[in-house]
Amino acid sequence: MDLQKTIEHFYSCDVASLDRAAALEVFKELKSLLNTGALRSAYPSGTDASRGGWVVNEWVKKGVLLGFRLGHIAPFSINDQFRFFDKHTYPLKQVTEDHQIRLVPGGSSIRDGAFVGKNVVIMPPAYINVGSFVDEGTMIDSHALVGSCAQVGKRVHLSAGSQVGGVLEPIGAYPVIIEDDVFVGGNCGIFEGTIIKRRAVIAAGVVLTGSTPLYDLIKEKVYRRTKDEPLIVPEGAVVVSGARHLSSPFAREHDLSIYAPVIIKYRDVNTDTATALEESLR
Repeated sequence: MDLQKTIEHFYSCDVASLDRAAALEVFKELKSLLNTGALRSAYPSGTDASRGGWVVNEWVKKGVLLGFRLGHIAPFSINDQFRFFDKHTYPLKQVTEDHQIRLVPGGSSIRDGAFVGKNVVIMPPAYINVGSFVDEGTMIDSHALVGSCAQVGKRVHLSAGSQVGGVLEPIGAYPVIIEDDVFVGGNCGIFEGTIIKRRAVIAAGVVLTGSTPLYDLIKEKVYRRTKDEPLIVPEGAVVVSGARHLSSPFAREHDLSIYAPVIIKYRDVNTDTATALEESLR
């Protein structure tokens, strides 16, 4: 039986009655593949452009959830002053110099079952959760979160305080996907399976969710999540925080408006200069 079928079999079983030893061995194999990047919870597919060019590996997400079901609470304490407890199936990722990651001291954590590519810089404190994929040359700045199963491309900059949400359930839901060369400003929130296409710039403070319409001033379009497709930020889009006036009589009386992310331009030479990373800091 191949790994996918085995994972799906154990996932469908009652955890109280399944063969725990066998299930833990299968889960260990899954985590090993996630750790090396050989397996991903979502992967790019040039043949599925209608879904943003990405396909969800549902059975991988089932495997991640299976790990939580199989785990029991165990101590992961450093000493009597720094005490930690988590599922025994999810210790911290064992990072060595061979990984060629710059993990700066100060309280960052990478959970086992996450892939972090070469030359990634992680500033403290930051957190990378299980099932996520962070590709080469990316910067994870202070107080940034990469949520469960999130996919982050090459040379991405997640600025301080940015939150990339995790999506484990429902199983078929897209994780948050950030493609190559994207710049995410400080205190941004990217949630609910949003896909940000390559070279986009998300200005500081922007929040993108599945229920948030995105307004394109240049192309005069509105992008929304649909039944079959997540919210997709177009390639090279520069997104800032805006507001949209409400039209009800009460709203007009009180001059009310609500938050609305707006594409004000598409990336050009000036934008590239403004978002360039200082290579001397890496």
